[in-house]
Amino acid sequence: MAASSYDEALRRVLAHEGGYSNHPSDPGGPTNFGITLHDYRRYVKPDASAADVRGMTVAEAKAIYRRKYWDAMRCDALPAGLDYCVFDYGVNSGIGRAGKVLRRLMALSDETGVVTAEVLRAVGQRSAATLIAAICDERLRFLQGLKTWPVFGKGWGRRMREVRAAALAMAGTRAETSDPAPAPGKGAVPLNTGARTTTAGGAVAAGGTAAAQSNDPAIIIVVLVATIAVAVGAWFFWRWWQRRQQDAPSKAPWRPE
Repeated sequence: MAASSYDEALRRVLAHEGGYSNHPSDPGGPTNFGITLHDYRRYVKPDASAADVRGMTVAEAKAIYRRKYWDAMRCDALPAGLDYCVFDYGVNSGIGRAGKVLRRLMALSDETGVVTAEVLRAVGQRSAATLIAAICDERLRFLQGLKTWPVFGKGWGRRMREVRAAALAMAGTRAETSDPAPAPGKGAVPLNTGARTTTAGGAVAAGGTAAAQSNDPAIIIVVLVATIAVAVGAWFFWRWWQRRQQDAPSKAPWRPE
């Protein structure tokens, strides 16, 4: 694959992601150039704040894109066009989902979203243009099923049309392309923060009430420890639920070619 493919893919991703935003409906939270606060803390500054994200440089964003997305999904080993299609999907909805969708299309287990040598061999036997179309179709169905579609749907719909056309053109299929326009907002299943907080808060409140009704120090300690365990369990449950929803197939299934 030509070295310029990454540059063009990244240029289009940066244009779609836009600049700084902190939309209340965006599960990514404070985001700049498409890089969330979570990722900025992971790759650049562990104690970063929203202000740090706002002051992020393009060079920092590009370094994160290369390491977390492009290299992690082995896009250098994917055919031209398909590399950009998978890359943009990973940026918008997470590399786990993008990788799992690619594996499903290859009729391989999607327990993990890792792009392995097996995936690459299977991809080499398929039409890149057909895979691009299938991924874009699935991605659009997934985005339309999100609760945040009414907020970001107009931009996402335009982004999908632009990604499809550009990816097909990169793959050597005649397609009319246009310059990408900003379409921010992470296309991911939002964490059910309200329900998670209610569950954990209810456990803490119940535990506190039970402890207050006892005069035995040993019982108080046991109750408080159990309460903390329940609250932690509730947090992990909601994280598991979000991940399961995020990686689940779209309601309208597709068949591998």
